[in-house]
Formats: sequence, C-alpha cells, structure tokens
Amino acid sequence: MAVLITRPQPNGEPLCKLLNQQGFATLYTPLFNIEKGRELNQLPTKLQNLPSGSLVFAVSKNAISYANQVLHNVGSHWRSDLHYFSVGRRSAEYFTALSEQPVLYPYPNETSEGLLRLPQMQDLNGKKILVLRGNGGRELFRRQAETRGGNVEIIECYQRIAKEYDNIEQISVWKRAGINTIVVTSNEILRYLVEFVPKNDHNWLMQCHLISISRRITQLAKAYGWLQITQTARADNASILETLLLLKNSH
Repeated sequence: MAVLITRPQPNGEPLCKLLNQQGFATLYTPLFNIEKGRELNQLPTKLQNLPSGSLVFAVSKNAISYANQVLHNVGSHWRSDLHYFSVGRRSAEYFTALSEQPVLYPYPNETSEGLLRLPQMQDLNGKKILVLRGNGGRELFRRQAETRGGNVEIIECYQRIAKEYDNIEQISVWKRAGINTIVVTSNEILRYLVEFVPKNDHNWLMQCHLISISRRITQLAKAYGWLQITQTARADNASILETLLLLKNSH
C-alpha cells in the first residue's frame, strides 16, 4: 500500500511520520498552504465587544491556533464570561488547553449538524455568535443559527492557498511511486485534486482507494465516481492511521 497524503501543514508531515513508523510507504504532496486569515486582526476587538454570555464557535484546530496567537500578540485573552464550542473532541481539547476555558462539542456526532443538536443551540434568540473558521467554510451552521434567532458573525482566521505544481509531472511522480491510496481531509482538497488531475488520468485517480475523514467528503467522492472509499471515525491523524492499519491487515 502506497499512500498519498494531501493534508496541509501543520498536520500533514506528522501524519506521514506516523504512517512511516508503521511501515507504510507515503508520499507527501500538500495541495494547500495554510496562512493567516484576512480578518484575523479584527478578532481581539470583536471578542472584546461581545456581550457576556455570547457564543464562540471554532471550526478547526487551525482556526483556534491562529486566533490564540493573535490574542497573545496583543496581550488579550479568552474571556471567561463567554460560551465556547468546537466541532470535534480533539479540537475541543486543543481549544481548552489554549484558552483555559471549558469548550463543549457534540458527541458522538462530531459535525456541524451534531453541534446544532446541542441543547445550548436550540434557542438562540438575540444571542451573539462569533464563528472562527477558514476561508470558504460551510454555511450550514450560520444559516441554522440565524433561523433560530442568533446574530452570527464570521471571522476568517486562516486561509487555504493552493500550492502551484506542474500537474503532469506530479501525477507521473505519484504513479511511479505506486500510489494506490489517497488521504483527503477536506472537500476543498477533493475538488482541487479532481481539477488538478487531467481528465485522461481520472480513471487511475478513481481507482485509488480514498480515505475520507467526513460524511461530506465521502458523499462528494461518490458523486465524482470513486469506487473505493473508507471513512475514518474522526478527523485526527490517529484515526487515519487506525483506518489504514485495518485496511492493510484485511488484505
């Protein structure tokens, strides 16, 4: 099994290292760089101006990391009179560690849909909600929260910037490496991958075993015509490793 890792930094290289330690042949080709968001510098003021009891929702570890750094840079902190939420357990633990505040997350359904089912999300009438995310994130949470009376504001804490490669050369490298399994960690990466690979190589691409970290990625991959898709239990590197080990041992 030769595995192509497309996950951006800071999690991409640690994932490769983890897989290499378990005997996997890996090739690391991140399709995006993660950089500071265009609205990040607004965060300290926006956070400070929130009414007590407002909700702060961090979509991912990247959003949390960049947000915490900008607060630290200006000598600010995470207020103790706000309610903090994240989508998954690992991101919630990370958020708690940096903010020193309790962070709630939906269990076992670690998705935006799961978050919207939490008791705290049912009556949002008049509530101010600050969403920390990257560029081009989902609009489901925003739409549903506003329908329930919430006043939602989004801060772009980080942005994904597509890396430039010679696609013909890169695909040749992947084929020579014997890539037959691809790890995809966002819909944006999957869309970019399909556009990146020339049409005459789509048959090869769709025959690779796709490792997906969410139901949404799985659905999109099926729509593209992928033949083999395995979805991990969670989005973290440990879950990806666990899934690949199960696949490896089943062959």
